[in-house]
Amino acid sequence: MLTVDFDRLGVRRSDRVLDMGCGAGRHAFEMFRRGADVVAFDQDGDELAGVLELFGAMREAGEVPLGAEADIKQGDALALPFADDEFDAVVAAEVLEHIPDDATAIAELARVLRPGGSLAVTVPRWLPEQVCWRLSDAYHRVEGGHVRIYTRRELVGRLTATGLVYQGHGYAHALHSPYWWLKCAVGVDDDRHPLVRAYHRLLVWDMMAKPRLTRVAERLLDPVVGKSLVVYLRKPELAG
Repeated sequence: MLTVDFDRLGVRRSDRVLDMGCGAGRHAFEMFRRGADVVAFDQDGDELAGVLELFGAMREAGEVPLGAEADIKQGDALALPFADDEFDAVVAAEVLEHIPDDATAIAELARVLRPGGSLAVTVPRWLPEQVCWRLSDAYHRVEGGHVRIYTRRELVGRLTATGLVYQGHGYAHALHSPYWWLKCAVGVDDDRHPLVRAYHRLLVWDMMAKPRLTRVAERLLDPVVGKSLVVYLRKPELAG
C-alpha cells in the first residue's frame, strides 16, 4: 500500500534515494523495483532486519533491474548519517508526526537532498486525524505515538522554511479513514471486534484484488477524507 506517487516524485533508475523512517519498507521496496539505489533508514533495528531480508528476496526473485542496489542504515532522524546533497530523492512517510523536534528532522531532510532533487513527505491528514484523537486518547497517547496534527498550510510552511520549493500535494487512503475511526470508537487495541475484523477483511481484499469499483471510489473520496496528506517539494538548483 503506497502513499507516495513515485511517478509524481520522479524517481528514476540509478537514482540514489533515501526512505527516511522506512518502517516495514513499503516505499523502499517500490523504489528498488524501479531500479533506484535505495537506502532504507530507521531507528528500529528489528524492522530494518526484515527490510534487508526482503531486499534479498526481491533480488533473488528477479523483481529488480540489474544493477539496482539496496541497503539499510540505523540511526536518528535528527542527525542523519549522510553527506550533504547525497540523495536524488527522499521519502519521509508518516514520520514527522512522531518527532517532537520536527524542525530539526525537516532540516536534515533538506540537507541530504541534492540541489534539483525531490522530496515527498506524508503525514496523517488534519480532519481524519482530529476524529481519531477525539474518539480515543489511546490512539495517540502511547510511547512513540503521534505528537501533533498538521494542517496542510502548517506542514508546507515548515518544509519551505528550509528553502525547499513546494511542488504540490495529494491525498491517499480514503478507505482507511473509517477503519481507524471504527477502531478508535470500539477500542483501538480491540482487533477482535466483529466490525473491525469485517472492515479489515474488506481492506485486505481491496489491496489484493484491486477491484475497479473501490479504486474509483477511493480516488473520488481521497480529496475529501483521505487518511494521508502527501506534499511534494524540490530543492532549488545551485545558482550558476
